[in-house]
Formats: sequence, C-alpha cells, structure tokens
Amino acid sequence: MDLSNSTTFRANLKTISEILSITIIIIGVIIFIGWAFNIPLLKSPGPDFPTVKFNSTLCFILIGASLWLQQTKRISKRNRYIAQILAVIVLYWNKIYKSIIEFFKFIFSKGQEGKIGFNFGINVIIASIPMGIIGVLFYKKIKSLFRPEAVIIGFIVGGILLIIIENIFRNRKKATYNIDDIRYTQALKVGILQVLAVWPGMSRSASTIMGGWIAGISTSVSAEFSFFLAIPAMLGSSIKDLIEFDYSIMTLTLWVSLILGFIVAFIVALIVIKKFIEYLKSKPMRIFAIYRVLVGILLAILVLKKIIVLTI
Repeated sequence: MDLSNSTTFRANLKTISEILSITIIIIGVIIFIGWAFNIPLLKSPGPDFPTVKFNSTLCFILIGASLWLQQTKRISKRNRYIAQILAVIVLYWNKIYKSIIEFFKFIFSKGQEGKIGFNFGINVIIASIPMGIIGVLFYKKIKSLFRPEAVIIGFIVGGILLIIIENIFRNRKKATYNIDDIRYTQALKVGILQVLAVWPGMSRSASTIMGGWIAGISTSVSAEFSFFLAIPAMLGSSIKDLIEFDYSIMTLTLWVSLILGFIVAFIVALIVIKKFIEYLKSKPMRIFAIYRVLVGILLAILVLKKIIVLTI
C-alpha cells in the first residue's frame, strides 16, 4: 500500500469526521434554541421533518461533541473533575448555599443560630482532612502509582472490599438517614476510608460509601456526603494541576476541545449523580462491585495476553 495515499486517506477521513461532528452540534444547538424560545421553525432539522423532542437535542449535542473529542483526543482528567464539581454544585446548590450562610451565622452569632449548617460544614472539613494530608505529603508518589497494573489491582480489590463491607455493615438497624445528623466521628471514618481513592482504579465514591457503612450511615446519605466531599478533594487536585499546566501549548482546536469536553462531562455528571442517588435508595452496590471485579479480571487477561496495551 502506498504510504502517502494511506496518510492522505486518514487525514481526509479525520477532516470529514470533524465536519460531521460540528454539523451535528450545530443542528442540536439550533433545535435547542427552538425549544428554549418556542420557535416552531427551529424545532425540526427541515420543513419535511417531524418535530424533534427536547431531550433528543441534547443527544445531538453530546454525540457531536463526543465525535469531535474522539478526533482530537483531548478530554483531560482535570477537565472532568472541574465539570463534576460544577455538576455537584448545581444539583446541591440550595444545600451548599444554605450551609455556607448558616456556617458563618453560627460563628458571628456565637452559636445562637445556624447550628445545622455549621455542623455540616465541620463534617465536610473533618472528612476532607485525611485526604488533604495524604495528598500534600505524598502527591508525587501518588502520581507515580498511575500504572495499568495498579488500576487493575484497584478494580479487583475495590470490588471485593465493596462486597465484604456491604455484607457486614450495610443493613444496620440504627443507621443515619439524614445528612444533617452525621456526627463528627462518623465524618472522620468516612474521610479515612476516602484515602483509599488515591490508589488508581479505586472509586472515590465507593470508598466514601464504604466509610459511611462502617460509620453507620445509610447508603444514599453516604453517597450524597461523598459528592460534597468531592468539591474540596477534586478542587484541590484540579487547582494544583491547572497551576502547573503549560498553557503555551494550547491552540484554538485544543481550547474548543477543552470546552466541549467540559460540557459533555458536566451534562453526563448531572445525569449520573441524580440517577446514582435514586438507584442507591433501593438497590445494593453488589452489582457494581461484581462489575468492577469482572472488568479488572478481563483487563488483566487482555494485558497479560498482550491483546491490548493500557496507557495512563
């Protein structure tokens, strides 16, 4: 095969994919505007087409953005972290805003008002301390752990721990079912278990939920608390990475990719967090644990057989 022709073909295919992705995004945005401002003409791709449902417009935008990102291969971890933080803030804005106001009201009123918000804030601080200490003291060593074999171990061990801890602690009769009723000692236990998440492949949410089970907190409340803990944990990591990032390499294409990646991660995080909490209110995490173990074993086999090569 002629190498120059092959290179040209791939370049043309990439260009076509990028044009297609932009076209899909534009169609989705136009239909979205039609629904937002109630313009019937814009609610359909053309005069002979039926009206597109609102949720389908989001699919257009997400599919187009995903296709663009596949071509540019630029959706960084720090971008996902910031998007996830924003999603948590949007979903729990009322709770966050109220707690911040009450936290300072408690301080300035010398404990006369705002006790609930103050206690909640202290719980978040206490639970964040263990991860903060480990992150500051062992940042470089933690980064060095990011290897394929470490991820595989994290998947398998994390899944096994979920099954064991859930079987022992999940169905306690005297569990905490309100996030405002969490005690300081319970918050500390959750924070200590959250440290497990520094190991690649260990889910941070799963680690904090396991901590919640051990501390006597219900699954759904543990999950909600883990999302609040994500704000300082992810924010700290993201700020450090953003400060150290070399912005001189950024081009217009990379900035567009960064923005699209952020939008996709934000929308996905909004949907996943909401559905995840609803799921945990009635379902066990055993399925998720088994999935992690099976994926870990499958990855180990594929890597050992050199069928795939994992890069991090």
